[in-house]
Amino acid sequence: MRVSRAVFIFLAVVSAAFGADLKVKVLDPQSAAVAGANVSLTRVGQTRVLATQTTTAEGVATFREPATESYQVKILAPGFAPETLEVAPQQTEITVTLRLAPTSETVVVSATRTPVEGETSGASVAALNPAQLNLIQPIAANDGVRFLPGVIVNTAGQRGGLSSIFVRGGESRYNKVIVDGVTVNEPGGTFDAGTLPLVQADRLELVRGTQSTLYGSDAMTSLVQVWTRSGTTRTPELRFGADGGNFSTASGYGSLAGARGRFDYNAFADQFNTNGSGTNNHFTDTLTGANAGVVLSQTASLRARVRHSNSHVGIPGEWNFNGFVPLVDVNEATQPLELALAAPSGWQHHATAFDYSYRYEELNPNGDPNRVSPIFGQFDFPTHEVDHINCVGFEYQGDYSERTWAHTTFGYRVENENGFVGDLGFGQAHGQRLNNDAYAQQQLILGRLSVIAGARFAHNSAFGNTGVPRVALSYQGVRGNETFSGTRLRFSYATGFKEPRLEETFAGPPFSNPNPALKPERVRAFEAGIQQNFFNSRYVLNTTYFNNLFHDQINYVIVDPNNFIGQYVNLNQALAHGAEVELQAKLRSRLLMNAAYTYTSTQVLENPAPFDPAVSPGSPLLRRPKHSATALLNYLGTRWGGNLGASFVGRRPDSDFLGFGITHAAGYIRTDLGGWYALHPRITAYLNIENALDRHYNEVVGYPALPITFRAGLRFRLGGE
Repeated sequence: MRVSRAVFIFLAVVSAAFGADLKVKVLDPQSAAVAGANVSLTRVGQTRVLATQTTTAEGVATFREPATESYQVKILAPGFAPETLEVAPQQTEITVTLRLAPTSETVVVSATRTPVEGETSGASVAALNPAQLNLIQPIAANDGVRFLPGVIVNTAGQRGGLSSIFVRGGESRYNKVIVDGVTVNEPGGTFDAGTLPLVQADRLELVRGTQSTLYGSDAMTSLVQVWTRSGTTRTPELRFGADGGNFSTASGYGSLAGARGRFDYNAFADQFNTNGSGTNNHFTDTLTGANAGVVLSQTASLRARVRHSNSHVGIPGEWNFNGFVPLVDVNEATQPLELALAAPSGWQHHATAFDYSYRYEELNPNGDPNRVSPIFGQFDFPTHEVDHINCVGFEYQGDYSERTWAHTTFGYRVENENGFVGDLGFGQAHGQRLNNDAYAQQQLILGRLSVIAGARFAHNSAFGNTGVPRVALSYQGVRGNETFSGTRLRFSYATGFKEPRLEETFAGPPFSNPNPALKPERVRAFEAGIQQNFFNSRYVLNTTYFNNLFHDQINYVIVDPNNFIGQYVNLNQALAHGAEVELQAKLRSRLLMNAAYTYTSTQVLENPAPFDPAVSPGSPLLRRPKHSATALLNYLGTRWGGNLGASFVGRRPDSDFLGFGITHAAGYIRTDLGGWYALHPRITAYLNIENALDRHYNEVVGYPALPITFRAGLRFRLGGE
């Protein structure tokens, strides 16, 4: 008996010494769990990665390694500064509290598809964390990106009007938008930034520059990525609130979230309504969804997300023409299912199946005989356009960290695009395409030098094969001192592509001939910049020169003048280049400022068949100002928070396209402000004011923006921790 007991004790001691679990718990500055953080483990003094884990909804990563050695743990959590610490022998549990940092030092995901420090990513990145989103209170994506560096938002009128994003001189279809891992652009890049609700957004990242190597079609000048909040509290947490404002604006939301054991969940709903200013300017947007995950084992997890949004808007028409006006209804639904696996020696695998459905309906039942232009005469006729698009597919991403200074990413994506587009009265066009993409990227950190190189091969059943490379270099030229805290040089070169829209390839009579030989639009892009840190990196100055050459751009040309039949062809070429200057400042421990100025010079190089003098060769590109600037000031306290945002957009070329002779839109300054005050630990009052100076301006010629608007409301939180 004594021998058996001795053997049992000996085995228990050996097991504890050589097979104990090391648990790393990651918290944010408010002591809330941080889910999705990347935690890597190495031996002290060595560079070989022993294992890599992702924190669960409760913020925990678990490693099974011998407890007799000293280890080093590195934590990369999107939205926070990176953290590295040592674990002493026999230590089995540690808790790490992350800190917020300027964007240049913050960990981002979108630049490399993996968590990486912003300054070594080789890309121009801006981000909004949960605290900033809570301050800004964005209703939709256009509100979220409006005050980010280098972004021009053009909304045709008021809430619900088509809202487009322009970055670095590119077209509005050159910006890829991803929500919870699912692309929400239509095939060909079209995206309405005013119909993507952000009430449940946990984080938003914007990467300026060509990103087709990692993300494929549409990422020609920028990438916008949004993540939905996950449950993290053991006690279920109910959040709800409502607000109201002028123009009969009212909104309300609710969510139930939590995490228990292996499971986490978040179910949510949101409704926004406004009548707008003037006739037929109402807008309604409804969002419902859920985000649930389960940890299958120490190395495997499964996550399912469902998201559905529906918007309905009345369109008064350019310059508020009287008479009958169209109504627009938009339905969107995404359903991704993700499987994540972690293997020994730094391997991680992610597999995602996704389904995205989009339905757009525009009804103008009568037309308006009073809408007459000098060139076209009466141009408003009864229409009933319906677009119904479905994209379904599968994506795999593998990551391997052999050493702390080397990381390899590779992946494969297959997607089937299927859609009916066009007016019901003239017959819809049906288009279907199958995309197969493979990509690979290598990241190396060699002392002061960071090197990122990658390539993508894409096969499209309609236009064939294409390949796009990218290389990015980042070099810390001067380590600096307390005053001049470091100088870093950046350079990147990339090519990108955008597939044609379904109607461009497949549209048929009576007004168009299909063009199965249509090729994708392309870009050659490079940028070079310098980053200078001051006063222990409390102030960070970034300057960047960018150069984009767009070619094979698609244009509509008349091929049969007698019957007014045309066809989409690859004809155009354009150039956009300029400079960005950005200052990030930590004025006080809780007071942050971000200010940016962008100069953009654009020119149409080739356009053999311009439909308007404004787009003839030698002309600047429409709706892209030479001068623009943004500023965002945020204060985040324990009892209250506030923000002040300003956006300047200079005079820019535009057109009414109706022959009235308008060729430019006037510049404007828009100022927004808002804040919140904690009446009780679980009750918060908030206020948001847009166009606070009550300026009259048009973002798009002929579509006046709203005057000063405000919303005020209360938020409640029950349960949780």
